[in-house]
Order: sequence, then C-alpha cells, then structure tokens
Amino acid sequence: MADHETEYGVTHEADAAETAVLTAEETTPEAPAADSPTIEAYEALKAERDQLFDRLARLQAEFDNARKRQEREKQEFRDYATGNVVEQFLPVLDNFALALNAKGTAEQLRTGIELIVKQMDETLRNLSVQAIPTVGQPFDPRVHEALGTVEREDLPDQSIAEEIRKGYKIRERMLRPAMVRIVSNPKQTEA
Repeated sequence: MADHETEYGVTHEADAAETAVLTAEETTPEAPAADSPTIEAYEALKAERDQLFDRLARLQAEFDNARKRQEREKQEFRDYATGNVVEQFLPVLDNFALALNAKGTAEQLRTGIELIVKQMDETLRNLSVQAIPTVGQPFDPRVHEALGTVEREDLPDQSIAEEIRKGYKIRERMLRPAMVRIVSNPKQTEA
C-alpha cells in the first residue's frame, strides 16, 4: 500500500482512472446535457402555463364581478339614502299641495306657508343640515358668496348686511354658500 500512495494519500491508480475518463469524454459524440429540456418537461411546462393563464382569466373575471357588485351596492346605498331623505320631505310636499288648493285669505295662506317653512326647517335639522349664519357676521369667503356691497355706518366694515339666499352645510361639509351683501363702512375704512 505504501508504494501506491503519493505524499498526499492519493494513489496513482486514481490518477490513471481520472485521465481515462477525460479521454473518453473528449472522444464520444455530444449527448444532450442533463439540464436540457425533454419533451416531457416541455409538455409539463406547457400544461403549467395553460393552468396559470386559466387561473389569471378566472381572477380577472372575479375582479370584474367584484367591481360590478361594488358599483351595484353603492347605487343601492345611494337609492336607500335618497329614499330616506325624500320620505322625510313628503309631508312638506303634501302641505304645499294643501296650501295651493286652499281657498282662504292671503293672511291665512301666509300663516300656512310660514308653518310649512318651519316644518321644512325641522326636517333639515333632523338631517343634520344647518343654515350658515349671515347677517351681522364677518364675511367669510369659504361659506359666503358676496354679490355686492352696501354702504352703512351702523355695522362694522366687511360684515354681512343682508342675506339674499341662505347657505347650508351638513355637519362640516358645505352644501352651498350663502349669497350676501357686504357692509362698506366709510368711517372704518378711512381710519
């Protein structure tokens, strides 16, 4: 055993076998590499691709159906919310119809209209709709729309002198600005 070993513990016979293998690889015709695709592997990859395309198509259809369902539910919610609001205004509408058919005096009609306006204000309050304060308040361009100025000395400059059309907000969201005329007080602007 000592005569066959090299100084590193490897035999000369192992070196000879390795040389023979290298020589055999150089002289044999090229065989397909172990990692090149076979027909079976190709068919398996093709089947997997087809499954992935089918899965993608199903997911796209599910997404499209979910989007359509969400739109339908949103519309149903809007219809439901609108129905609740309209239902609260129907008694007001009924009272306007009664007022139109009334045969009373002008004063009686006026009293009836005032009662209907109170009823409408109450309905708006129940819906959390509030009128924007105007006359006597400082002008705020975020909630007031100025239609002109009025020269007056009894009110502070840039305050609101008169309301032309009420403005409304629901909680903190403005529905429409109030149309107003603003005070121009020459005594305050000169100072």
